[in-house]
Amino acid sequence: MTIVSLSLPEELVKSMEQIQQSEGFAGRSELIRASLRLMLSDTREKDSLKGPVNAILVVTHDEFNEGPVTRLKHEFEDIVKTHIHNKISHSNCVEIFLVEGDGRKISSMTKAFQKEEKLRSVKLVVI
Repeated sequence: MTIVSLSLPEELVKSMEQIQQSEGFAGRSELIRASLRLMLSDTREKDSLKGPVNAILVVTHDEFNEGPVTRLKHEFEDIVKTHIHNKISHSNCVEIFLVEGDGRKISSMTKAFQKEEKLRSVKLVVI
């Protein structure tokens, strides 16, 4: 098996250790392998989207990191049918996008959000 070295912020390592213990992973490597398998599966699913698609894109972020959301919302305004912003706690926000259009464009929008480091989570649900 190939060994890959990587650097992670301490907060992420603490979260990994909590998941490792609560889910029963034998070690960090097992957890990272499982995470990568999930990401690969998710990527394949997004890459397979074609033709007309309706979906919901949910994005969470710190209230001070709205810049990427606004920029990307405008970049993909041709497929955004509805956008709802809600503050879910003192400093956390959730953005819900109802999108309709070509699956490749919806996939592209989702990937653009996922690349933004300042966003906490990005989930796509095809409906």
